[in-house]
Amino acid sequence: MRIDGSRPEPAVLDRMLPPLASRGPDHEGRYLNGPVALGHRRLSVIDLSHASDQPWVDEALELALVFNGAIYNYRELREELRGRGHVFVSDGDTEVVLRAYAEWGEDCVTRLHGMFAFVVWDGRRRELVLARDRFGIKPLYYSQTASHFRFASNSQSLLAGGGVDRCIDPVALHHHFTLHAVVPAPRTLLCGIRKLPPAHVMVVNAQGRDRVHAYWELDARTPDGPASEWEWAELVREELREAVRRRRTVADVPVGVLLSGGLDSSLLVALLAEHGGGDLLTFSVGFEDHPHERGSEFEFSDQVAERYGTRHHKIHIPNHEVLERLPEAIDHMSEPMSGQDAVAFYLLSERVSEHVKVVQSGQGADEVFGGYFWYPLMGRAQGSDLERFRQYYFDRDHDEFLRLADASCHGPDYTAALVAERLRRARADRFLNRVLSFDVTTLIVDDPVKRVDNMTMAWGLEARVPFLDHRLVERVAGMPPEYKIRSQGKHILKRIARGLVPDAVIDRPKAYFPVPALKYVRGEFLEFMRDILDSRACRERGLYRRDYVDALLADPEHQLTRLQGSKLWHLAALELWLQRNLDGITP
Repeated sequence: MRIDGSRPEPAVLDRMLPPLASRGPDHEGRYLNGPVALGHRRLSVIDLSHASDQPWVDEALELALVFNGAIYNYRELREELRGRGHVFVSDGDTEVVLRAYAEWGEDCVTRLHGMFAFVVWDGRRRELVLARDRFGIKPLYYSQTASHFRFASNSQSLLAGGGVDRCIDPVALHHHFTLHAVVPAPRTLLCGIRKLPPAHVMVVNAQGRDRVHAYWELDARTPDGPASEWEWAELVREELREAVRRRRTVADVPVGVLLSGGLDSSLLVALLAEHGGGDLLTFSVGFEDHPHERGSEFEFSDQVAERYGTRHHKIHIPNHEVLERLPEAIDHMSEPMSGQDAVAFYLLSERVSEHVKVVQSGQGADEVFGGYFWYPLMGRAQGSDLERFRQYYFDRDHDEFLRLADASCHGPDYTAALVAERLRRARADRFLNRVLSFDVTTLIVDDPVKRVDNMTMAWGLEARVPFLDHRLVERVAGMPPEYKIRSQGKHILKRIARGLVPDAVIDRPKAYFPVPALKYVRGEFLEFMRDILDSRACRERGLYRRDYVDALLADPEHQLTRLQGSKLWHLAALELWLQRNLDGITP
């Protein structure tokens, strides 16, 4: 949108749409009116006809919409809106979002049940209205200068549009290297790109003035409802069943499951089978073993697939392919990520997209139900909320960050201040529930959730996450933490799964999506990272202190974060993202 009184240039859309093509391979549409130019790339999942192509425009109402996501209660909303006099000309959720805005204005977001990022041009008010779902499952980035306001689903589109301040934000850099690549909204690593926080609405008028407000907040205080463990288990069982059912039935294409072999995805398969999950497609990926860690979980996923007779696909990725394809995965990261399983999701999604357009995935279960090893450790620790949190979660303390980063990026302990404030603001009367609330509303957004969205949408594959159904999370946020962290984590889920999922899957130690070569760095992977960090681009950028880099290169396998991530990979991943997205450097 132009905010300087001139008209938008169609050539800008020409540059911004190609970086979004993989997210929406089925249709491209444009809309230009006055100061506004909207572009959209569509992935057809609900209402496959051209009636739901975007931008979706109602000339009589002077409204135009671009929308990304899935609204699971769109059929109920459509009937309610029909009762209020609205006439529909399509069968999808896109038109429902537009007419919901026409009926309720900005408040329409409180009625949407699903994952979404949308922007409405309200011609009568001369305003852009931007909104993002409660857990930020769908991304929404923006940039603003004296002449324009632009938005997109990834940073690459905004960079292609031009005019973006590419300087590194020192506050964001501190978060990135302390919270394992999480930079909480509204910041990103680039000063000129920001992102709308989850559960927020932003309104920008034709002069560029904006207002932002939250429309939802998680309440994790102890409720008056369920008391016994059995009551909690029954509540969770019913809410999760409904969340899984909606994410399968609200689609006009087949829906598969990413079956890792862990409890979460295995439970999704079991509950889908309860709802008549015949002919269910499941997908697992595995990598080469490492002396210290296995590279696949096929022995567990095989048991689940066999038990429920799914059409199962096992995908094995050799190490050389991981290394060869890493730069591609980096290219599809809207922001730099250091999670070692990003490339795993990228390569898995490529194969899965050959069979389905939509999958269910288990992201969110650990954050909602207390599945990670550090939660009990925090619970037993002493001190303030911040002290208990930081000693088990921060990748680096502030002193180490100062040894890592160039002096131009130094400042106070930005991350400690942010975490202390977020934990203080959490609406919870138990420490662990404050931590889980902070995790599910802030940290998860820019780590596993963003990672899965980016890597699946790189192949036009939509990932749906039932464990982040907002009704489910609202119901269990205040559950006594002992029901979550008992049994080495996710106690309530394990109780529900007993009898549905093989005991071997339930009782196994907590595992992670393994890509051992990016954790225990040696051989070709070490040389790959050395080349990045010793490159002329890295040295001239001057972001890292060389003595810190040299120390990591000298002993990479023993330089791990508190959460067992490779510190060397953290540095190499960021530098590689900067080289490919800012410098245009390709091998």
